[in-house]
Amino acid sequence: MDRWIVGLDIGGTKIAGCLVDPDDGRVLARIQVPTRPDRGGDAVLDDAVALAERLHDEAVARGGGVRAVGIGIAELVDTDGAIASFHTIGWRGLPVRERFATIAPATVESDVRAAALAEARYGTGRAFPIFAYVTIGTGISSCLVQDGVPYAGARGGALVLASAPHSVPCNHCGATTDLVLEEYAAGPALAARYARLAGRPIADAEDVVAAAAGDEGAAVILRSAGAALGSAVGWLVNVLDPLAVIVGGGLGLAGGAYWDALVASTRDHVWHDAARGLPIVPAALGTDSGIVGAAAAADRRSD
Repeated sequence: MDRWIVGLDIGGTKIAGCLVDPDDGRVLARIQVPTRPDRGGDAVLDDAVALAERLHDEAVARGGGVRAVGIGIAELVDTDGAIASFHTIGWRGLPVRERFATIAPATVESDVRAAALAEARYGTGRAFPIFAYVTIGTGISSCLVQDGVPYAGARGGALVLASAPHSVPCNHCGATTDLVLEEYAAGPALAARYARLAGRPIADAEDVVAAAAGDEGAAVILRSAGAALGSAVGWLVNVLDPLAVIVGGGLGLAGGAYWDALVASTRDHVWHDAARGLPIVPAALGTDSGIVGAAAAADRRSD
């Protein structure tokens, strides 16, 4: 029986693939390879298709089959499933669905909407008819989910939370500050900030989180980043009025000083008294939300 789904999460660092049982979101097998997007979109697409083919072969070896392929990508994806940006992965204009269709019918979705769908269907979101999903990692994005359906917007662009600049003129000197939260609070920004402080290369945000236990400088960076992002998440609560905020992504799930500052700052920036104490909780599926959600998006499209 072709009852399983291949889920792929295409990010700037890695291509992660899973064989997923859509009945319960259970991961049956997983494969991961580096993305290396500097090679160009065609090379990345070749690797992603090859990875999906390996998972298809795994399904056959288990006595089953693959009935759909779901692809979550860290780019804008419009309401027709077409990739509408080229920030990291150069797939805009390429025949992505057609390449995967040699395995099974394919669905393309933005990674944050895929992750939000996974939490709505299998995770923490099942308890909340309306929730906001926020993912924090290499980038920072968000998605509103109502009655189990991620909101895409008119053009598929309802996901940007921290990528655009916040331009604020100074009352004293007139200079304009263009703060991009991703350049201050996302994973690569934390690594860059700590590298300047430590005077040595820092690989990624995980190193900053690990250092914070014994280095107050690292802890200050984490707290300041969490507090800055909390102002945006509080604004999101003010605009959308969800019942809960569910946080995913590698950095969003790291806990510690970053998490504590993010939660406190979010509550400080919520305007409505009754909303200030809303649940702010980690994604139940952890870092698998995106990959399982890609499979869930394909399953929803094939129903």
